[in-house]
Amino acid sequence: MENTILLIFLGLICSVTRPIEKKWNENPPQTPNILFLIADDWSYPHAGAYGDKVVHTPTFDWLAENGAVFENAYCSAPSCSPSRASILLGRYPHQNESAGNLWSVIPNKFPNWVSLLKEAGYHSGKSRKGWAPGDFKAGGYEHNPAGRDYPDFRTFLKNKKDEQPFVYWFGSSDPHRIYETNSGVKTGMDLSLVEVPGFLPDLPCVRNDILDYYYEVERFDRECGNIIAQLKENQMLENTLIIMTSDNGMPFPRAKATLYDYGTRMPLAMYWKDHIEGGKIVTDFMNFVDFAPTFLEAAQLEIPLVFSGSSLLEIFTSQGNKSDRTKVFLERERHANVRKGDLSYPIRAIRTKEFLYIKNFEPDRWPAGDPNAHISVGQYGDVDNSISKFLIMKMEGKLSDKNYFKLAFGKRPSEELYRLSNDPFNLKNEIENKAYRADVISLRKELKNWMKQTNDLRATEPLTIYWDTLLYTPEYDFQNFDLDKKIEEYQMAIQKGNKFRVIPCEQ
Repeated sequence: MENTILLIFLGLICSVTRPIEKKWNENPPQTPNILFLIADDWSYPHAGAYGDKVVHTPTFDWLAENGAVFENAYCSAPSCSPSRASILLGRYPHQNESAGNLWSVIPNKFPNWVSLLKEAGYHSGKSRKGWAPGDFKAGGYEHNPAGRDYPDFRTFLKNKKDEQPFVYWFGSSDPHRIYETNSGVKTGMDLSLVEVPGFLPDLPCVRNDILDYYYEVERFDRECGNIIAQLKENQMLENTLIIMTSDNGMPFPRAKATLYDYGTRMPLAMYWKDHIEGGKIVTDFMNFVDFAPTFLEAAQLEIPLVFSGSSLLEIFTSQGNKSDRTKVFLERERHANVRKGDLSYPIRAIRTKEFLYIKNFEPDRWPAGDPNAHISVGQYGDVDNSISKFLIMKMEGKLSDKNYFKLAFGKRPSEELYRLSNDPFNLKNEIENKAYRADVISLRKELKNWMKQTNDLRATEPLTIYWDTLLYTPEYDFQNFDLDKKIEEYQMAIQKGNKFRVIPCEQ
């Protein structure tokens, strides 16, 4: 009798802690397909649904109109590899060990929602950029953590069993640089309608550079639209949860690789028929660590306790306890290998509706990389090379309406505070403003508490060298570039073989 009771008890434990194996051909699922569409370097608010008057994003706008669009979505880190690791592992970058850096190694010891869905019977796969750049095999993965590679969505579907649900990751390389000069203006985009962010000089060539960025945003949107069209064609749309977003901000100075809004605030639309109300505008804050629990809850699978995020599905129901969505925490460690000694530029931040508070742990280091080329990219190598970057570098020591050079490349104080209602581009540091002293004390405390709660090494060892010493997987060796020559080359590219008026780079 005692043995019988023990066996029953053990069976109950196993049923709670281990997912039941599902045989989809025998028992068709009620759980959704999952389609994850992710751009590479696309910032909020560059979509029609957000009011941008130039860039044309009908796919994103359709998802927003028929699902939900988020006003306050934030990547965990403004850098490809750590951002994508946080998406897949549901944990903040500093919790993911080596995967907290760019060009890193991602360890397979942490639960991965794509792998968990595959184990539960989902057909899984990806096309193009998954977790990258870095070495996933060194971390113990047989194939990319985002799924086995397929040439396209149609091929992926052909390999799916009847009635088997799927999880598919489409990772575009758009709008990552390098851009084809004039690709934007050639499509008929109007240079005069571009809203130049306040941290960039309003010069014709900068506007042209932004149009080339928009061209690639539009290409990403079209490719996502083609995938959704195939869902409709195969009568799969109604039972597919779709998320369309980006991994980090636009590849311009003071955007990508920074914790300012244009580096971390992301476009995000979600669609799931009959589960997400069409046309819903979500103002709640979310961090990319929330994706992993969202997908597992949608699939009715147990959510690992080591996940740091909360399912976004709670936003679309009136039942149950709600997470605190009044703020997000942001971070970065080493982006490119651009400082002598392979040093990181460590930052932590808290973003609320009113404020952005930033803690720079190594203010004596150059935030955008050393002024001279070190290993990767060139001078100030945490900023992608572009005509916008080169023109700002030429402004060093010159008078302008704003000190664009200092904003992009100058050293920063140990603390920064931005009042967002009157400073949407995060230009005026209010850390010394006595009117905000109480706010700074409160934000500083919240950030420290979060760091301690999430076992951030910098909470106990602020000047740790852990992320400085991790393997940087590629081999680069760049030299300093001649700015005058770079600008001249761009000017020639504008004029060569097109019918457009000459666009001067400098005024």
